[in-house]
Amino acid sequence: MSTEACVDPAALSDILSRYPAAEPSLIQVLQDVHRAYNYLPCDVLVKVAEALDVPLAKVFSVGTFYKAFSLVPQGRTIVRVCTGTACHIRGAGQLLEELERQLDIKAGETTKDMGFTIKTVNCVGACAMAPVVIVGEKYHGAAKPAKVGKMLGQGGGHEN
Repeated sequence: MSTEACVDPAALSDILSRYPAAEPSLIQVLQDVHRAYNYLPCDVLVKVAEALDVPLAKVFSVGTFYKAFSLVPQGRTIVRVCTGTACHIRGAGQLLEELERQLDIKAGETTKDMGFTIKTVNCVGACAMAPVVIVGEKYHGAAKPAKVGKMLGQGGGHEN
């Protein structure tokens, strides 16, 4: 079954009803679509383009320009590893390696059960807490590889 078949059209109708049907609404609509579906499904982008009367190329351009958006399904929990200078110097690489080992995926990938997606980010603006890992919405400062399992809420690992 394709991922597109799982898209709830009622959610899109609700999102579109909250904004004027015009190009200035595009980013806000895409943010809400991403929040609702955990990515930007292609068939939904076609409908957004039609509803806002925006060229489909422009919708895809915006959807691919911003790092906050993804055109591929994301895990229910996004794990972000800061790789900015302070975090890099204080061990972000080892944290990333341990996350990849425990989740059995690489940065940019999603676990088979759609539970987690690992992303690297350039800076989260929390340099005093370096290195920083963000699991969902929870920041973990002065993070250590030995604590990765606890951060993930898996008690040391994750089954795919």
